[in-house]
Amino acid sequence: MEQHGVRGGAGRRRFGRAGLLAAVTAGCAVAALAAGPSWAVRHPVPRPDLGTVAPGAPEASTLPAVVAKTSRSHLEVVRIDPDPAPPGGATTIHAFVANLGPDTTASPLTITVTLPDGVTPEGPYYPEDCAVVSRGRQVRCVFGPGLPDGRSVTALVPVRLSDNLPLGVLEGGSVEVRSADDPGGRGHREEFDIRVVETAGD
Repeated sequence: MEQHGVRGGAGRRRFGRAGLLAAVTAGCAVAALAAGPSWAVRHPVPRPDLGTVAPGAPEASTLPAVVAKTSRSHLEVVRIDPDPAPPGGATTIHAFVANLGPDTTASPLTITVTLPDGVTPEGPYYPEDCAVVSRGRQVRCVFGPGLPDGRSVTALVPVRLSDNLPLGVLEGGSVEVRSADDPGGRGHREEFDIRVVETAGD
């Protein structure tokens, strides 16, 4: 997957809709995700089993605790409304997260997509090991550490609309990011709307 830049000529800046649309126009906001980037190890390296030690090694209780590494990274969700779809039709949620730095991420990040009522997740997802949780109301995707400052990552969640949804704007969807690198602050959650139309081309 292509890594997407978030810097402008005047230096780092917060993503806004205008900046996002410019990035999409430039072809770098939502890539064709045939394969993950070299840094996208989607699971942290397992911690060693402290209950198993080699002969002559110190007992497990005397071994130092493994402390997760963190960095100074600010993660921000950028709102992208999915394409309109008719009742019974399909569309895709693009969960776009940018690292505004100043560091490369040192911890995994988790993207959670919450779906509006009347919308059901329907894989395949990107990453392919995204998990459907909360009785189908949420899809949770994990990306590994190594997202550089000024780059972004996108989880793709295809969904199906119920046959009986009325035409109009369907609210209640959101994208949220969590990481030990950025435990608090602004920009961690953004809502999205799905426009329900008569035909997919409307």
